[in-house]
Amino acid sequence: MAAPRSSLADLNDRSREVFRRLVETYLETGEPVGSRTLARRLSEGVSAATIRNVMQDLEHLGLLDSPHISAGRLPTQLGLRLFVDGILEVGDVSGSERTEIERSLTKGDADLPGILDRAADMLSGLTHGASLVLAPKTEAPIRHIEFVSLGPDRALVVLVTADGQVENRVFTPPLGLTPSAMRQAANFLNAILQGRTLGEMRGVVVAEIARRRAELDELSRALVETGAALWESDSDGGRDRLIVHGRSHLLDGTADAGQLERIRELFDDLERKRDLAQLLDLTEEGAGVRVFIGSENKLFSLSGSSLVVSPYMNADRKIIGAVGVIGPTRLNYGRIVPIVDYTAQLVGRLVSGRG
Repeated sequence: MAAPRSSLADLNDRSREVFRRLVETYLETGEPVGSRTLARRLSEGVSAATIRNVMQDLEHLGLLDSPHISAGRLPTQLGLRLFVDGILEVGDVSGSERTEIERSLTKGDADLPGILDRAADMLSGLTHGASLVLAPKTEAPIRHIEFVSLGPDRALVVLVTADGQVENRVFTPPLGLTPSAMRQAANFLNAILQGRTLGEMRGVVVAEIARRRAELDELSRALVETGAALWESDSDGGRDRLIVHGRSHLLDGTADAGQLERIRELFDDLERKRDLAQLLDLTEEGAGVRVFIGSENKLFSLSGSSLVVSPYMNADRKIIGAVGVIGPTRLNYGRIVPIVDYTAQLVGRLVSGRG
């Protein structure tokens, strides 16, 4: 049975304090936390019996779980998520940690591989977890692009860059996009590549959408002004469509078949360009600063691990890579989050300094 969705609004002051103290104690010890332990830690005098009642309520909300009847409680993944998002107090990087980070990243050569290797070693040693470092994404111009359908909700994009590198990325395609439409999209993109990067290609598609939309508006304005047609917006998909009021309007000179055919062609073309823009977004997209807990992190979900990851940017404030720490779900998030964040900032400055 799935646990109910919960938020801080579901907790009164006492429940929130019990929940906070329980999670903090669990993160320190890694052991189930009992009511007597919490009674000693709470600032106000609350009996163990009262705390047990509160813990039962928190368990009903899906925030706590008990390994067995006689044991204390553990926070669930939902509970840890709620704690990290709404209660966690993130501290500052201590002076000694800041010095260690700066010393480690700047003590060797200024080449990018050396910086990233030192960042990985430093994060692992400082946090006692496994480090994760993603090198900058290639910005080489794309020579060829191909979309391959893997199923109704999975597709593969194959990018071949001008310098000969091949990169594969799996993504979730827009709903209803057929393999045939993907082939057409790839053919169109390959025709306009001409040494462009992914971001530049998307700009071309967006400009084409704007141009086609302007032409469509011009053609359809007369129809709407005479009452022969009206615009209707699809609230679910955000798409517009033109509704023509019957064939009689084609006979009285209000509109002609050629004009309506051109409007239909523009609609079809707009739909294809919108799908192209969405495909390029999905191809390019990357994660921002995140804390992944347990099964939220698909790469390490089977091991029950958490991932704290922060992007780093170049001089143009563009995300080009990321650094992070992988560890058990009982990570000291309040300490590790600022360490990872500060490391990412420093790596970004060093990368920008290299030009």
